[in-house]
Amino acid sequence: MHKKWMLALVFCGSAACGIPKEQYDAKALEAHQLSQKYKDEEGKTAALEAKVKELQKKNDEEKGELEKKSIAYETLAESLKTEISAGQIELSELKGKMTVKMKDKILFSSGSAKLGKAGEDALGKVAEALAGLKGKIIRVEGHTDNVPTAKGPYRTNWELSVARALAVVKFLQDNKVDPGMLSAAGYGEYHPIAPNDTPENRSLNRRIEIVLAAPE
Repeated sequence: MHKKWMLALVFCGSAACGIPKEQYDAKALEAHQLSQKYKDEEGKTAALEAKVKELQKKNDEEKGELEKKSIAYETLAESLKTEISAGQIELSELKGKMTVKMKDKILFSSGSAKLGKAGEDALGKVAEALAGLKGKIIRVEGHTDNVPTAKGPYRTNWELSVARALAVVKFLQDNKVDPGMLSAAGYGEYHPIAPNDTPENRSLNRRIEIVLAAPE
């Protein structure tokens, strides 16, 4: 409709068409305003399309960075592929932060902070991949379920989680991981990854996490 008005105004003068001058001038002004508005909208659309392309490019670049795995990750994934396939170990990396999640049953017997043979074998592979690593912090985190500890040397889950984290730290240090990068933390039952409502979920919460990140 607006284009028809503009064409009519181009090919039809006010006198020839019998249109009063005031009406003709009003329609001419309206046509001009609509034309300008159309150009403005075209400009906004083009700018918006450019912004969308820019954001898409940035998103693709960030996605590529997130999906890019470090050499340490690739080395660990290869050396621990048997344990990963068996569901004993989970390995993840996001934004330069790598986490090795190990179920407690592969490392320790119930209520104990003494590493078993299977745990030492798995940790030995982890230590081999981390030996010589520089420019990272390695935080070993101990986690438990919410079941109170039974009779034994550890009266609380806090104590048990700390003792297990320290046992892993000591093992890594003894296997040539730089002790200046190592630290231990015990979180007890207070950082669960699943509700403590079934034996399966409680098993998920009993874990050691070895977190590698850039120094803060």
